[in-house]
Amino acid sequence: MNRSDAIGANTVLSVHDLNVSFVGSGRTVPAVRGVTFELSRGEVLGVVGESGSGKSVTALSLMGLLPETAEVSGSVRLDHTEIVGASDRQLEAMRGRDIGIIFQDPMTTLNPVVRVGAQVTEGLVVHNLASRRDAMSRAAALLREVQIPDPDARARAYPHEFSGGMRQRAVIAMTMATRPKVIIADEPTTALDVTVQAQVLSVLKQIQADTGSAVILITHDLGVIAEMADRVMVMYAGKVVETGPVEEIFAHPQHPYTVGLIKSLPRLDADLERLEPIPGQPATPGDLPTGCPFHPRCPLRRGREVCRTEEPPLLELGPGRATACHFPEEVPGLLPAVPMPTSPVEPV
Repeated sequence: MNRSDAIGANTVLSVHDLNVSFVGSGRTVPAVRGVTFELSRGEVLGVVGESGSGKSVTALSLMGLLPETAEVSGSVRLDHTEIVGASDRQLEAMRGRDIGIIFQDPMTTLNPVVRVGAQVTEGLVVHNLASRRDAMSRAAALLREVQIPDPDARARAYPHEFSGGMRQRAVIAMTMATRPKVIIADEPTTALDVTVQAQVLSVLKQIQADTGSAVILITHDLGVIAEMADRVMVMYAGKVVETGPVEEIFAHPQHPYTVGLIKSLPRLDADLERLEPIPGQPATPGDLPTGCPFHPRCPLRRGREVCRTEEPPLLELGPGRATACHFPEEVPGLLPAVPMPTSPVEPV
């Protein structure tokens, strides 16, 4: 897949001013604040940020999977279908057919008492894309696509008979079976060791390239983002604080938080004396600081009143580049010149 081609393709998902709050204990807690982005056909958008930054809540809102305690506003359009405010019937028709999700733990997706083959093809049967009579042969073909050995026998097995890496590949096969327009991969390899992670990511990359599905890849691993993504969206305190093409984000970050994430990444290919963790604790949705939510941890604040009192808007710096920082021109001086991180994903 050519990265520039993917970014220039037609928009398949459009998110505008998405806000998500949860009501509890007598108050409203904002989890996602004004998120706006577009996703093109065949594109891979990497979403990064610490726990609590709003990544997974954003992902769940794209599929209408948030609990009833969530208050959602804004717009999420999948092609011409509005997801925010859609009926249960509309959402059920869309989920699995037009948009799918790969969760961090495959056992939250797989039913332990149902054969893997039946689960892999369930979406095809539900959406009338295959008959139950043809489902088993289709299941074997799908498992073969994700490089599971002896797929005919494995289709008749149960999830507990699979290894962790095989279960995750089965979930990828299940999600990709209907050839959806958008795939959300929410930390799909966090629970796997490095070798199995490389295998799973390689399979995901190959299937995505073959089908042309757009992918939203949520992960803490910047090496995975550098290898897999076309664009990066950095989130902090429920907001997008920086976005842009992956090469530019790593080479020329324009937000101090992005710099902090890059400097705290273990590297084998750069001459860094030690890792530099981001000081302090992430902002919590229920107790956001005034002004820029990152200012208590920011090396650029230096007592500046504007950082403490005014939250910076997300401003465009150029085509496809934006940052929410009062002093983006000072950010490059925070990061030493190092090459982009790498992950163990093998090229397809």
